[in-house]
Amino acid sequence: MKLVLVLFTVLFLYSPIYSQVYTEKDSEICASIFQYAHKNNLKNESLGNIIVSVGKSFIGTEYQATTLEREGEEALVVDLKGLDCTTFLENSIVFARLIKRDSTSFNNYLSELAFIRYRGGKLQGYPSRLHYFSDWIYDNIRKKVVLDITKNLGGIPIKFSVSFMSEHPSLYRHLNENPAFVPYIKSQEDSISLRTYYYIPKANVTLVESKLLDGDIIAFTTSVNGLDIGHVGIAVREKDGRIHILHAPQPGTKVHITKEPLSEYIMNVKKHTGIIVLRAV
Repeated sequence: MKLVLVLFTVLFLYSPIYSQVYTEKDSEICASIFQYAHKNNLKNESLGNIIVSVGKSFIGTEYQATTLEREGEEALVVDLKGLDCTTFLENSIVFARLIKRDSTSFNNYLSELAFIRYRGGKLQGYPSRLHYFSDWIYDNIRKKVVLDITKNLGGIPIKFSVSFMSEHPSLYRHLNENPAFVPYIKSQEDSISLRTYYYIPKANVTLVESKLLDGDIIAFTTSVNGLDIGHVGIAVREKDGRIHILHAPQPGTKVHITKEPLSEYIMNVKKHTGIIVLRAV
């Protein structure tokens, strides 16, 4: 009986205490990624290379929008069967960090996902989720998950005037159901809008391509009013020697690597105005 009590206590202390949403299939996919990493000794690779290896394991996964918008209070949502651009990126980084640390249990995965997805690494309701990717960047730099190397690549200053969520609460399930959240979101938007970031205008992306590494995180700045970042992906150097993007692009598609190099891809998407480049630590 004492042994059972001790085991229960250990599990309680080391298990996330917030609500979680996942299926048996999600835990199976998680286990398969860790098994693949172990079999191929990925932990001895650079973090960037591990990010690419994990990202490539998701190739063919269906794009699934609004996977995090579930009924009820905010919970840690795991859905490895369908990914949008941000959840694809988050999961690639989470798995890579855990593989590098040789921390490969499902509980480790849940804790690391919450750490990266939520402000300060703590799930404390819907407003604590890092909804704007520029805020994700700011918070994950503070948590030492990534470095912003854009300025060193020759990036120029940019300020985002973000307001989309507070101006369009009806588009967000939790804001629509909980109007009291809107002022919190507005306060976060105001904080983001005061910060100075750096970006590389789309016309200059070709000039920095040679300095990018496999596994670098590419955030595409956008011309859409009230938004900051319109898309994210992972840099991959292909056989042609050029940087391409590994990403989950849009509804109706699957995770894949762009046929065209980054500098051509960005010129073909009108709303993309440039890139921010992050490097995982």
